[in-house]
Amino acid sequence: MKKQLSRRDFLKLGAFGVIGAGGATAFVQSNGKASTRHNQPPMQGMDHGGGVIPGTGDADHEKNGFNPGDILTDFDYGKVSILPDGRTLREYEITVINKNIEVVPSIEYPAWTYNGRIPGPTIRCTEGDLIRITMINGSNHPHSMHFHGFHPGVMDGVPGSGPGGYVEPGDSFTYEFDAEPFGLHLYHCHVFPLARHIAKGLYGTFIVDPKEGRPPVDREMVMVMSGFDVDFDDVNDFYAVNAIPFYYQNHPIQIKVGEKIRIYLVNILEFDLLNSFHLHASFFHYYPTGTSLTPSEFTDTSIQGQAQRGILEFSYKYPGMYMFHAHVTEFAELGWNGMFEVTE
Repeated sequence: MKKQLSRRDFLKLGAFGVIGAGGATAFVQSNGKASTRHNQPPMQGMDHGGGVIPGTGDADHEKNGFNPGDILTDFDYGKVSILPDGRTLREYEITVINKNIEVVPSIEYPAWTYNGRIPGPTIRCTEGDLIRITMINGSNHPHSMHFHGFHPGVMDGVPGSGPGGYVEPGDSFTYEFDAEPFGLHLYHCHVFPLARHIAKGLYGTFIVDPKEGRPPVDREMVMVMSGFDVDFDDVNDFYAVNAIPFYYQNHPIQIKVGEKIRIYLVNILEFDLLNSFHLHASFFHYYPTGTSLTPSEFTDTSIQGQAQRGILEFSYKYPGMYMFHAHVTEFAELGWNGMFEVTE
């Protein structure tokens, strides 16, 4: 009997698989059967001579319909109007769409998405705003939107809580609630099997700013940590921030010396208990859940369970290329790593 390959075996054999006859990449599933992905070219950078973490070329972002470089700083403030009582109303429209996305070159994944992208739109508002979000289910499975934060039970987006907990294909539901408490939150589908609905891409960031605002910074970014189980054996094969493995390694984030950076960091990883963020050559002030304006610690590494999140604030003293990555090294080698390019 042949030995079943583990994720670490993938790394030893070239990160993503074994190129077999005819150019097919074999993935060994949990039942011991191999599935093949045809026309898979050999991955670049897999030898040990380059002195860098193994990586790949770029996924086809144009075909995917979204780009992690844009998602990093794309905040959706909704359609804004003022209610008779003087409060701000923010309205959003979110459509669930099934679509294949290219995770790494030549490997596609049958994703479920909010508005055709992973993660879904970064919904942003201010504490006390009235939020009205219409979810249209354009897919062939029932779905929902569950928001972390305060809201009535009927708006919880969980099966059994009301019509918004199980929106059938072709139907829609409008979630309406006051934005509270301030902080960094998230949303995701809550239809069962829950792990699969989340893992396939139905999640996003929900930011509620305090009424008085946060102290000013030079740049704000959103990073959502997740993974991909491409052979559906409940074991992740790739890891990433903002969906596409190796993106920020291939496209370093440009910042300036002394710029104050704020990162809204969310972990939505399925099939692994913990995830982490490690920053090279600097430390960050960390605000768990973003519900306080006072940081809890000054560190260079943060560990998060699923749905945990926090705000990081930092700057760099010197120019150079600086890495950020999961400090679970296997995650980094399978895609969850990137670079800051710091210039004068």
